[in-house]
Amino acid sequence: MNAMSLPLPAAGPFVTLPQWRVNAGAAGMAVALHVALAVALLGHGYTPRLPAPVVPVITTQLVSAPVPEPVEPMVAPEPPAPAAVEPAPPEMLKAPAPVVPSEAELAFKREQQREKQERAAEQKRQREESRQREESRQREESRQREESRQRQEQQRQEQLARETAEARLAEQRLAAERRAADERARAAAAASQQYLPITKKAPDYPQRALDKGIQGDCTVSYTVDTQGRVRDPQVVEGCHPWFAQPSLQAARSFRYQPRIVDGKAVEVPGIKNTFHYSIEQGSR
Repeated sequence: MNAMSLPLPAAGPFVTLPQWRVNAGAAGMAVALHVALAVALLGHGYTPRLPAPVVPVITTQLVSAPVPEPVEPMVAPEPPAPAAVEPAPPEMLKAPAPVVPSEAELAFKREQQREKQERAAEQKRQREESRQREESRQREESRQREESRQRQEQQRQEQLARETAEARLAEQRLAAERRAADERARAAAAASQQYLPITKKAPDYPQRALDKGIQGDCTVSYTVDTQGRVRDPQVVEGCHPWFAQPSLQAARSFRYQPRIVDGKAVEVPGIKNTFHYSIEQGSR
C-alpha cells in the first residue's frame, strides 16, 4: 500500500497537523503488515532475520496554508488470521529387536505347556469316565426296569395260572362231589330197595313211663341178615332205661327184604332205628 504524501513547500519550516497524521497512519500500517508477516512465518517454523527497521525522519516546517477539508482517518485493516498449522507427522517408532529367550525360559515354557496338556488330557479323561458311568447307570436302570417288568409279568402269569388251576380243581372237586353224591344216592336207593322193611311193629309204651309222664327217644342198632331178619339188636347210648326193653322187642319183630349183591343175599350191618315215645301221640 502506497503512503500518501503531500509536497512540502521549501520556503517554510513548518507542516500542518493533518498531513502529519496521514504520514503516521501510513507508517503504522506498514509496521503492522511486517508484524503479521513475521507471525505467519513463525507459525510455519521459519524464523527469518528481519532487517533493522527504518525509522522515517520527518522534517516539519511551519507554513501557512489554507485549512483543507477534514479527511476521515484511515482505519488500519485487521491482520489476516494465521493459517492453520498442520500437525507434524508422527515419528515412526522402530520395533524393538526380538528378545531371544534363554534355555531356562524355554524349558519353563515347555514344562508349562506339558502341564497344560496333561491337565486338558486329565479333564478329558474325567469327562469320558463320567459319561461312561452315566451310560452304565442308565443301562443298569433300564435293565432293572426290564427285569422288574418281566417279574411282574411272570407273577401275573403265575397268578393267572394258579387262579385257572384253582378254578379247574374247584370244578373237578365239584364234579367229583356231584358224582359221589350221585353214587351215594344210587347206592342208597339200591340198598334201600334191597332191604326195605316189610313189617315194623311199634313198641308198647311202658306203663311206668306213662304213669310218670316220661317221654323220650330210643335208638336201636342191629344187622339185617340174609333172611331179612334182625340180628343182635343193641340200644344206643342215651336211651331211657324204661324204653330200652320195649324198643329191643319191637326191633326183633322187624322184617326186611334181603339185600342182593351179584345175585346173592348179604347181611347189612349198622342199621339204626329210632323209637319216639310221646304221651300225646302214644307209642309206636
